This record gives sequence, C-alpha cells and structure tokens, in this order.
Amino acid sequence: MMFGPSVPSLQNCCVSFICENISALCETHGSGDDPGKQLRLRNSEVYFHGNISERILETLSEKGNLNDETLSFFDPDVTCLRKVCIKDAPVSTRGLRVLKSHKISELEVIGLKNVTVNDLIGCLGEWTLSNLRSLNVSNSTFINSSKFCVIVSLTKLRNLQSLNVSNTEFNRHGLDIIAEDLPNLEKLDISGTLINDISPLRKLKDRLRSLSMYNLRASHTEEVVPVLCELTKLCQLDVSDDMSMQPFVNFQPVKFRIRDLLMRECDLPELRSLDISGKEGLKEDLLRAYVVSHPKLQFLGLALTNACEWPLFADQLCPTFGREILVTGEANERQILESLRRYPGRSAYVQKALFNLFTLTHGMVEPREDIIELIVTGMGQHPKQLSVQMAATACLYNLSKGESGLRVHPSCLRRVVDLTLLAMENFPNHQQLQKNALLTLCSDRILQDVNFDRFRCAKLVMECLCSFDDLSMSRMAVAICSILAAKISTEQTSILGAKGRYMKKLLKIVEDKIHASSIDMTLKFTLSALWNLTDESPPTCHMFLSEGGLELFIHVLQKVHDLEEDPRVHVQTKVLGLVNNIAEVKTLRQALMREDFIMLAKRLLKVQDIDVSYFAAGIIAHLASDGEQAWLIAGTDREDILRDLGETVREWQQPQGEMVAYRSFSPFFPLLNCYDMPSVQLWASWAIQHVVTRNGKRYCPMLVKEGGVELLRQMVANPKTEATVVTTLTNILSLLKEHVRDFQ
Repeated sequence: MMFGPSVPSLQNCCVSFICENISALCETHGSGDDPGKQLRLRNSEVYFHGNISERILETLSEKGNLNDETLSFFDPDVTCLRKVCIKDAPVSTRGLRVLKSHKISELEVIGLKNVTVNDLIGCLGEWTLSNLRSLNVSNSTFINSSKFCVIVSLTKLRNLQSLNVSNTEFNRHGLDIIAEDLPNLEKLDISGTLINDISPLRKLKDRLRSLSMYNLRASHTEEVVPVLCELTKLCQLDVSDDMSMQPFVNFQPVKFRIRDLLMRECDLPELRSLDISGKEGLKEDLLRAYVVSHPKLQFLGLALTNACEWPLFADQLCPTFGREILVTGEANERQILESLRRYPGRSAYVQKALFNLFTLTHGMVEPREDIIELIVTGMGQHPKQLSVQMAATACLYNLSKGESGLRVHPSCLRRVVDLTLLAMENFPNHQQLQKNALLTLCSDRILQDVNFDRFRCAKLVMECLCSFDDLSMSRMAVAICSILAAKISTEQTSILGAKGRYMKKLLKIVEDKIHASSIDMTLKFTLSALWNLTDESPPTCHMFLSEGGLELFIHVLQKVHDLEEDPRVHVQTKVLGLVNNIAEVKTLRQALMREDFIMLAKRLLKVQDIDVSYFAAGIIAHLASDGEQAWLIAGTDREDILRDLGETVREWQQPQGEMVAYRSFSPFFPLLNCYDMPSVQLWASWAIQHVVTRNGKRYCPMLVKEGGVELLRQMVANPKTEATVVTTLTNILSLLKEHVRDFQ
C-alpha cells in the first residue's frame, strides 16, 4: 500500500488561519481587565455555518488558544454550534455561558478543572438540556468548592444516549442515579472512576449497548462477571487493564479473572467488540472458543498481553476464524497501528506500541503520514511521560529522514517539529531524548521548507549544545543553528547572540577545532552560525568581541594560511564574513583598527578567490568610511589600502552563484555617500549589483522598499561620482525595471 503526501484542505487552511489571527480579525468590546470583554468580528456581515464554527472551536482548543475571551467569539448571531469539543482549556463559567444560546446535541469538555461538571450543565440552554445526546466530561471534576461530589445535575439530561465520565470522581452513588434517571442511556464509559460496585448496571440490562470500564477500581469483584453477562444488548465491552496506572491509590484495579468471563460462551451474544488488553492468565484454547462462539465479534483488544503474538491473532486478518477481526497488540504493524489509533490516552499502551514500532520504521522507504499522525497524537497526549517521548522521537526520526521524509507534506512535518520541540522543553536534561530531537531537526527539508517557530527551536538547540559534551550532538546543533540564525529576525538573533553562555560555547568549539587542526563540518557549521548570529546584530557583535572572538579569529586566519585551497577558503570566507558584520557597526569599528588585523585584511584582499577578497574588501570599505584619524591610530596608510581596494574590485568578474545573502541594504547606504573615497563607493555598488543580478526577485523589491533607488539616481546625476561607479549603478537601475512592477 502506498501512503503519499496528503495536502491539507482549503477549509482546514482557512480555519487554521482564523484561529492563529483571531485577535486581528476581531474587535474587543470592553477594556483592560474587564471580565466582560468580548470578541466581535470586524466584518459584521460574516456568518460561519455549523461545520466551520465547530472546526474553529476545536482548532482553538487544539492550539491552546481557547479561553473565556476567545469563547466569546462564538456569538449565536455569528456562529452555530451543534457539536462542541473543548479540551484542557482554562475556561470558566463566564466563558462557557456562551453555550446557553446554542442548540447542542454533542458536548465534549475534557480536562475541565476550573469548573465542575455541575456548573458546566448549568451553562447549557433549555433546548440543549432536553436534546443533548452525547456528553463527554472525561478528566474533569464533579467536586464542588465544599468538597462534595455533585452528580445530580446529570439527571437533567433525560435524552442522553452516551455518557463518558472516565477518570473523574464519579462513584457508585452516581451510577445508581444515572441508571435510574437516564432512560435512553445506551453507551457508558466509567473507566478509571471511583466505582467500587457495578451492580447498578443491572437496571440498564435491556438497553446498554456499549460499556467501557478500563482500569476501573472496584472492591466487589465477585459480582463483576455475573453483572456483565446480564447486559444482553451489549455490543461493545472494554474490561482492559493497566497495572502501571493507578490514579486512585485507595482502590485496586478490578481483579476478576478474565477466564470467568471467557468460559461463559453463551452470554453476550450481540458482542462485536471485546477489549481485554492488559489482562493476565489468558489461555489460547479458551480465547479461541470464545471468539468462535461469538460470530459477530469484529474487534479484540489484546494489547499488553502475550495473546496478541499467537498465530491465530498475529496472522493477517485472523483467517483462523473465517472473518476479519481487528486486533490490538504489539506483534505486527497492523496491531501496533490499531493500538495507537484506539488508545492515544493510555501512556503505557502508547509507549509499548511505539517501542515495537521503532524497529519496523527502520526499513520503511515510502512516506507514512498515516503513522506519523498516530505518533504525534499519542505523543501530544503524554508530554510529560519520558518513556512515550523517547519512543516517539525515535520513531519520528526514522519516518522523517532521507528520501521518504522528502515526500512527507510540510504540514505533517510541522506537527513533528512542534511535538519534538515540546519534548525538548519538557526533558532538557535527558541526553538521549535531546539527541533524538536533534536527529529529526537536522534535516534540510525541515529547516528550509517547513513553517515552525524557528526562534523557539534555535533557543532549545543552543541550550542542548551548551548542556552536553557529545561530538555528534554538537555537530548537529551547530548545523541547525547555522541555518536557523539566517531565518529569524535580527531582534531574535540579538537575543540569542547576547547570551554569553551561547557565545562562549560556540567560540570554544572553534578554538578546540583549530587547536586540533580539525577543519571539519562542525567547525564550518559553527563559523556559519556565528556569522549569521552577528548579521545586523550589534549586541551579538559586541558579545563576540567581549568574549575574545577577534583574537581567536585572527589566530584562525593565521592558522589556516598554509592549508589546501578548499578548506582554507571556506574558513576564511566565514571568518571574514563575521568580521564584516562587526565592521558594519560604527561603534565597534575601533576594535578592528589594529595594525596586525589591517595588514591581514590587506593581504587577503589580494587573494585570487573572490569569496575571500570580497569580504576583506567589505571590511576595509567600512573601516575606511570612519575617517583618517582611526587609521593613524592603527599605524597604517589609508590611501595605500584604498588604492588596493579599488584595483581589486575593478578586477572582479561576477561569480556564477550567489556569494552572500543580506537582510537589508542599510549597511551599504553610508558607503555610497563616501564621495571622497570612490573605491568605497565602488565596492558598495558592486556588492548591490551582485545580489540583484543573482537574485533580483528578492533584492530588487527590497532595494525599492528601503529607499535605495533615489540614492542611486542622485549618485548617477552627481558629477563627483566616478565613471566606473556610475556604470555599475546604471546596471542596477536597469535590473530594477526587470523585477519591480511599475518601476519608473
């Protein structure tokens, strides 16, 4: 089976955009700390139909952007809610009251902590109370401010057909109430509750079709099987267990022997789904006989049991029984994926499935977005479970690397990155998990093509670099940072670069590599990272100088002088590129005005490789623009060096590729105004011509936007401008006509 890239629908893209920009699309009524603040669409004529309204609400919840204020967006005059899904949102009754005006048939409010279930029901309108069919309040609370468990409000929902109270304080008394007062109840989930006696279920024996009691705590275990077998309409039964999860320490898991249920082959004739995952003492002949005696059975949960490995269940589609039976477990890919699909909220199940999936993902050559989606779903539900995060990050690396990763859609890879970064944040001191994360992130496809929070990523990677002394991790970390530093804003590079801890680490890597004469990829990535972090970032340049970076880089230039051409040029280019960034900062130029460095730059100005001489020329041009006094202090002849600068630039031929990338043209404008130094103007104009020639689509609009066109025209018209400079500027203006619409 082929699993190719899946493109997000236009509707999903629009919903995502609305959720990420909801503040910009709305006006806020109310001000300051006003608890009654409400969001209203700026365009009063817009109305969202039911499906879109529900997707916006669910997406806001998924993105962690749902609160009382954003809930106010769902005014019934603008939106229509029939199905409501809210998960782990910090909402109060003030926000939830917006539900009163909607006619809701399905309500899912999971992880409600600030409001009790009783209060939630109080926020519903009369139509909803009379017509609500499905209610899920899993992981919420029934305990009020007086520490009482209030369940009676559920009796208002007379037409309720499905109720999920799993992992709440719901108890035997509550079970009595709903069994008596909810006449239409057909589906019930009491997993992980405080119920210690399920005998009230007998009142539901003629109508209950689905019962989930995973990890139920109980004391009257001798009554469990007899009660279950009286539920003759039951189609779905979940009695699975997980001994590692014990949220309520005063109760023990149901200890009834599963064989007592399996031996009653004639009971539960309508059973289509049976989950006995985590149960001990399963016997092959007994389980085989039970499946044979239940011809309607289509699903069998066997996760965390040895039974999933038996050939009659591990073989494709269970041919032993002459029908297809889905099985959860860890014996093969089909079982593992079914486990991830059905149990995303069970950490032990997810961890075991991912542990076994890891080996299978090694050999996968086709893109498997289906598997990635299952992994990130389980991963997202257990962000603080190290075992889950370890297994998940390992699997995600296998599925996003190499050729198969190139064919995974960027939107899918974004979820991979987001969950990977969250794992890094939650376990900053766990070396192997951090290494798994770096392996995934160190991908050209991810770093270049995927839209994610690059600043957040860069910070986490820098923290990882500083925390662990591991050669492979350092190589990946500096490689990632070298790319990200060029893609984040100058404000963000300044925040990163101004941290002395980060700068010390990067410079230490350079120092160690040069001391060992190791001109490898780690050194090159580190130099690139430093270069990009200092680009138009005075705070980073200042930190570089204060940490002894200039002395180190002079030593590097001297050390690599006798190397072979290719490694020498790569190192020299990156070193001079960084120093050029420092030279662009007027207040820091004095640090470069030293005779040893000026002479070194003059020598490198004359090398044959244009990549090196270009940056040496840039440094000289910027330093020359500061005036003659600084050069006297440096003990060098400015006129001599300016003459060399002009001769060098005139000899250059345009290289085939783009040598350098610029964030803006602002560093060049002061140089263009140096009419008393034509060679400085020549370098600046040549540099601009180079980038607009090689990447006019990017740089021509930038030059226009930054006001450079008027400056260029003034220079062309100025009789003081040297002829060679005029020719270069004229070429630039001609290129602008090709790439900028309506250019005059």
